[in-house]
Amino acid sequence: MIYNSPLGKLIIEIADENINRLSFSDSHMNETKSGSQLESVIEEQLSAYFNGQLSSFDLPIKPRGTDFELSVWNEVIHIPFGSTTSYGAIAKKLGDANLMRAVGRANGSNPIPIIIPCHRVIASNNHLTGYSGGLERKKWLLRHEGTLLL
Repeated sequence: MIYNSPLGKLIIEIADENINRLSFSDSHMNETKSGSQLESVIEEQLSAYFNGQLSSFDLPIKPRGTDFELSVWNEVIHIPFGSTTSYGAIAKKLGDANLMRAVGRANGSNPIPIIIPCHRVIASNNHLTGYSGGLERKKWLLRHEGTLLL
């Protein structure tokens, strides 16, 4: 499925009635939809999010990753709309503050950005660090959620 967002086209892969991947595309692809109920719900929720009417998603997701990556993404998905946290804070929640870099790598491997809101994870000094869609998209998302005021 391809969804046209304010950030460009979002390519959403669905398998077994779950979202497995969401990626950004700058290419000129045509919108594709199968007309499934799940695609309609995804489109409704993304539209509501981008229109400022939705602060958390209720979509079936099934990201693929290691047990550690899944544990990081499970923490990330609970970061509230309009909030941020640091890689170190997630590492501490997972029981080892020394895992900060591993948390960063796992966050960077998030296969379902926006829905698993990895854009809400920033450096402990409040600097923005990498994002799979690019830092401009990360800034846009944080501004949209009222977290980044610049």
